[in-house]
Amino acid sequence: MTERVFVALGANLGDRRAQLDEAVRRIGELEGTTVLAVAPVLETEALLPPEDPTPQPDYLNTVAELRTTLEPLPLLRALKGIERSMGRLTTTRWAPRVIDLDLVLFGDRQLASDELTLPHPGLASRRFVREPLLSLWPEAIDLQTGRRLGP
Repeated sequence: MTERVFVALGANLGDRRAQLDEAVRRIGELEGTTVLAVAPVLETEALLPPEDPTPQPDYLNTVAELRTTLEPLPLLRALKGIERSMGRLTTTRWAPRVIDLDLVLFGDRQLASDELTLPHPGLASRRFVREPLLSLWPEAIDLQTGRRLGP
């Protein structure tokens, strides 16, 4: 069975647009996975950690809509493998990134584990995820509250 899945992508180091394009290409090569659509790219300021408000380059962000036969954890691990293969280093939270791939929605599944939370906890509050998602799925709802994410 295939699931409708949404992955948030962001990059604020190097050729940001090329990084997003390459990540989408690699996601489409995952077994049992097809990229159905990619939202328009949005440029946003980097979130800065309270303990280190040093300015960072702005992010380019988008969301990709997928169909996949993979289960959530294997898909998450494949996305993390793409990040590593593209040069992402494991550093502190909110550090600058060559590529960031977040599994934000996986059908109507809800999951809370040490490795993965679905839907993504920042989905409703982060403009750089919410706006691209709504461009692909205007009727998207917050599965935890049952309210629409859009206006």
